[in-house]
Amino acid sequence: MNTPIAIDRNEILKRYKPLDKFTHKGIQGHALIIGGSYGKIGSISLSSKAALKTGCGLVTSFVPMCGYEILQITIPEVMVVTDEHEKYLTDISIELEVDAIGIGPGMGQKMATQKAFHDFLSKTSLPLVIDADALNILSHNPSWVALLPPRTILTPHPKELERLIGKWYTEEEKFGKAVVFSLVNQVIIVMKGAPTYIIDGENIYENTTGNAALATAGSGDVLTGMITSLLAQSYKPVDAALLGVYLHGLTADIALPETGYQSFIATSIIEHIGKAYLSLDV
Repeated sequence: MNTPIAIDRNEILKRYKPLDKFTHKGIQGHALIIGGSYGKIGSISLSSKAALKTGCGLVTSFVPMCGYEILQITIPEVMVVTDEHEKYLTDISIELEVDAIGIGPGMGQKMATQKAFHDFLSKTSLPLVIDADALNILSHNPSWVALLPPRTILTPHPKELERLIGKWYTEEEKFGKAVVFSLVNQVIIVMKGAPTYIIDGENIYENTTGNAALATAGSGDVLTGMITSLLAQSYKPVDAALLGVYLHGLTADIALPETGYQSFIATSIIEHIGKAYLSLDV
């Protein structure tokens, strides 16, 4: 396997684009976050708020009807569109101009949701981040991977990765399978873990930020929102993945002295994105 390239501050500064002081929300990107189901609207709340806090100008959430009031109340800055079904997604059709889409958190795997996901993939060519249940649906329907737009970003944790690329018995075999999957399907894989690796064809990147505090519920949902936000802000897919993963880990490094490992939760990541950005501007 190729020697991984370290994702450190120097590598990130080559890719990071500071804001133009004359910018406005209309040119800061519009991200769409799709997912949620009854009892799992929190995941979309985390993704959507993370997308806003990562610098996106506009964020819209697409959720089942049971998520409408929750999102409107908890994140007033986010716009909300709903499916006609009360508890899960059945028809993902949005008449909106958006720049990037994150899909999967909390979505569930009902048959109607799987069909809606297939129909959505069949008609979108926008930059995509695929996570959680959307990844699991892909694993059940491997032929659907061919529907993904080139340079789609997949963000699996180890079990989701195994379902996608098959079982491995050594680290070398895992990376070999991931590289082949990335090359054949023209996708970028964010292999979440300690450390997190990004696979972009034969290029392998190893993140240098983060600690055990990130092993908490909702951490991955936040990362999905962050990467989707960066895609919407016109970062190239690989740069969005690298910067998203780096900032996500950095929040835990910055917060650790005040939170310790145990009381750091997913909302702590969102609360510290600003300080992570400030460290790039020093």
